[in-house]
Amino acid sequence: MDVVDLRVFEAVARHGSMNRAAVELHTVQSNVTVRIRSLERDVGVTLFQRHAHGVSMTAAGQRMLPFAARIAKMVSDAKLAARDDGTPGGMLSLGTLETTAALRLPPILRNFADANPQVKLSLTTGTSCSLASDVAEYRLDGAFVAGPISHPDLEAESIFREELVLVTPRCMRSLDHVESIPDLKIIVFRLGCSYRRRLENLLVEMGMQTATPLEFGSIDAIVACVAAGIGVTLLPRGIVSVAAKSGQVRLHTLSPDKALVDTLFIRRRDAFMTSAMRAFQAAARCQFAPVMAAA
Repeated sequence: MDVVDLRVFEAVARHGSMNRAAVELHTVQSNVTVRIRSLERDVGVTLFQRHAHGVSMTAAGQRMLPFAARIAKMVSDAKLAARDDGTPGGMLSLGTLETTAALRLPPILRNFADANPQVKLSLTTGTSCSLASDVAEYRLDGAFVAGPISHPDLEAESIFREELVLVTPRCMRSLDHVESIPDLKIIVFRLGCSYRRRLENLLVEMGMQTATPLEFGSIDAIVACVAAGIGVTLLPRGIVSVAAKSGQVRLHTLSPDKALVDTLFIRRRDAFMTSAMRAFQAAARCQFAPVMAAA
C-alpha cells in the first residue's frame, strides 16, 4: 500500500471529486484515477462509487478513511523527526478564527517569520468547528479556536481571553430595545462558529424567539450590515471598538459569564512536535502572556 495512494484517497474522499482532488494535489485527474484504481486493487474492494457529479465513498471506503489519514500522517511525522535537527524549518500549516487573524495574530506572525525564516508558514481561516475537524483529521498542524473544546485526540492550551460584546445598530440604546424587536436578525459567520452559537444562546436566555441568521464570510461585511440596521451580532470588543468610536455601531457590555471566552491553541496529541511548532507555540505564549495576565 503506497502512502501517496493514501493521500490521494483522502483528498478524493474530502472533495467528493477526483478533479478537485487533482487540483489540490497539483496533478491531473488521470493520475488521481490511476492511484485510486491501484489502491482498490491493493485492498481488494471498491472504495468509491463513480457518478455524473463526482464520486461518493462506499462503506468500505468510509471504514478505511480514518486509517488512511493516520498512516499518511505517521509516515510524514517519521520523515519530519528524522530531518528535524532542532532548527525550525519546513512547513507549518495553521488555522485561525477570522477575528483572531484580524486582531491578535499579525504581531506574532511577523515576529515568528523574522526569527524563523526557514519555516514556510501557511494560515487558513475558519470556524472553531471546522478548524477542530481539520486538526483532528491531520489537515492542519494546529489552530486557534474559541473554547471550550472537548475532543479525545486534541490537546488545547489557553492562549488569551476575549471579551465578547453584543453589537447593535446605533439606534438600539439598551438591551431592552434589542428585546423589543419582533423579527430580529443576527449577522453571523457560517454554522460552526462558536460566537454565533453563543449569540443564539444569549438571545434565547433573553426570552427572544429564534432570530433569523444572515451569514457572511468577513468581519467587515458583518459590521457593515449591523451599522446599516439589518441586525445584531456578537464579536470581540477589540474587533469593533473602532466602529463604535466612530458612531457606526453601539456596543453592549455583557456579564462576565456571557462575555469572557478563552481562545485556545489546539493540536493533535499524537502528532510529532517539530522544532517549528515548538518555536511557534513559545512565540504565542510570549506574545499573549500580558493579555492573559490582564484578563
